[in-house]
Amino acid sequence: MNTNLSSFCIFIAVFGLLGVCHGQLRMHFYEESCPHAEEIVKKIIWNRVACNSTLPAKFLRMHFHDCFVRGCDASILIDSTTNNLAEKAAIPNLSLAGFDIIDEVKTELEKTCPRVVSCADIVALAARDSVSYQFQRPIWDVLTGRRDGIISRESEALANIPSPFFNFTTLKQSFANKSLSVHDLVVLSGGHTIGVGHCNFFSNRLYNFTGKNDEDPSVNSAYATFLKTQCKSLSNNVTIVLMDPGSPLSFDNDYFKILKQNDGLFQSDAALLTDSEATYNVNEMLNSQNFFTEFAQSIMRMGAIQVLTGTSGEIRKNCSVVNP
Repeated sequence: MNTNLSSFCIFIAVFGLLGVCHGQLRMHFYEESCPHAEEIVKKIIWNRVACNSTLPAKFLRMHFHDCFVRGCDASILIDSTTNNLAEKAAIPNLSLAGFDIIDEVKTELEKTCPRVVSCADIVALAARDSVSYQFQRPIWDVLTGRRDGIISRESEALANIPSPFFNFTTLKQSFANKSLSVHDLVVLSGGHTIGVGHCNFFSNRLYNFTGKNDEDPSVNSAYATFLKTQCKSLSNNVTIVLMDPGSPLSFDNDYFKILKQNDGLFQSDAALLTDSEATYNVNEMLNSQNFFTEFAQSIMRMGAIQVLTGTSGEIRKNCSVVNP
């Protein structure tokens, strides 16, 4: 093993990703095959985020939803066909956005390096670059070398994407199924510091928590009163509410501060305070530097879930369609 590869494997071991060392995920995977790949992705993503500050939350969510179904293989990008309902058709994914920008990136990369850069890597890079625009520097490393999957099923998205209605036990199991720890669960939940939530994913906490027209007692009463002014009924599935009202467009650790005030929007947020280990990790994330350091590590672990590398999968020419 040469010195560079040895150092890489040591780095991987530190981050708990030793299994992908031989799976060919590494920094600057396209250095020789498409040297400007990451620069092209970053330029387009940064240009788009400069005009639309809601994109970081959208790309971060897309990356998360992709990795939790069949691993990080861009199966989230595949369109449904007459014979198959794809992941995009699943309820948790109906509000996803940014697919057109992924297509824009792919089109540019195909002009420069045909059939070289995977859609799966584009999704991972887009998540990092969009969130990093705020800081004008990358805030986590993205290992590349993923290949694209050829299967996308609505049913698998429904079965694998953690629900905002989950309690802690179910959340923990959902993450464990992907080889992610309670620590990763808490840290990655910090992604809720940007973005919005639709009323129908939390209004049961306001109006019918136990089926008796009651309110979730774990919600701060003042916050519940405010939410009721936004979501006036259980049937409202259109209105959106900011997940972090104080700084909704800033990627920071404020999520954990509002969580401690019982102002977490979803039941799955509040659930983090029902377990001692999770609560300990929440308290650790109240330190901003801890959050940024740990988020970088946890999202790298997430980005390595069941990756296809080497000769597995394919490099899609069009991200929304499996190669003919």
